[in-house]
Amino acid sequence: MKKITRLLCSLIALCLIVGKAEAQKIKWDKVKILFYTKNGKGFVHDNIPNSIIAIETLSKKHGFKVDVTDDPSKFSDENLKQYDALVFSNTNNEVFDTDAQKVALMRYIQAGGNFIGLHSASGTERQWRWFKDMLGGTFFWHEPGQQFSVKILDPKNPALAHLPETWVREKDEFYFIKEMAVNLNVLAVNDHSTIQKLGGKALDTFGTVFPSVWWHEYDGGRAFYTSLGHQKEDYLKEDLQNHILGAIAFTIGKPKARDYSKAYATSPNDQVRKK
Repeated sequence: MKKITRLLCSLIALCLIVGKAEAQKIKWDKVKILFYTKNGKGFVHDNIPNSIIAIETLSKKHGFKVDVTDDPSKFSDENLKQYDALVFSNTNNEVFDTDAQKVALMRYIQAGGNFIGLHSASGTERQWRWFKDMLGGTFFWHEPGQQFSVKILDPKNPALAHLPETWVREKDEFYFIKEMAVNLNVLAVNDHSTIQKLGGKALDTFGTVFPSVWWHEYDGGRAFYTSLGHQKEDYLKEDLQNHILGAIAFTIGKPKARDYSKAYATSPNDQVRKK
């Protein structure tokens, strides 16, 4: 009986491993990404050029297509419908010129589109309620750049599966987010007890930790956000590159065409419809 029990346990473990691998499979040659880097007036991160190198490196390695742009005129129904995901890389402040461009983003998500925000993407469109709710919150403040630890809560998620249980960020920015959504699936948290130099009063809403990586379903689409990735050098490292790649893979899931019959937005201020 002991041998049978061990055998059954081994088979179950094998099934879980296979299931996890299947869940992470994606036909990259069928995937197309829009990589958006627009910044409005205010601080602009110097990591953007390296983030472009990172996504182009991943594109060549895995075979997906990527268009890199900082041109908001690319946000139209006709253009966005070709993309499996939109990645906002260190965008900040106002990144659209017209309401029509904002509505195009809304309609893309409502049609089943996917969004991934990197680092300062949480500082984007801070006065636009729909965008803040889609991302999951908006930037509040951050600790001075320094070493701190990230606790991985979901090691099965493709964005985190390659990382140790505690991911030590040699130098990064510990972000605090406000106006957070209540239905976020939190994948990782920053450990504030590992901060050495305090830049302000820590928020104790979550005790000694604060959410740093999450995803949720929103208005017909899926959104993923990671607050990590401040240092430009990190975008040339495998751990952060694989973090981004896994975020894209997870958010897209099984690629499918957008269904614009489900898109209804006509104004940036339209209320989200209940499904």
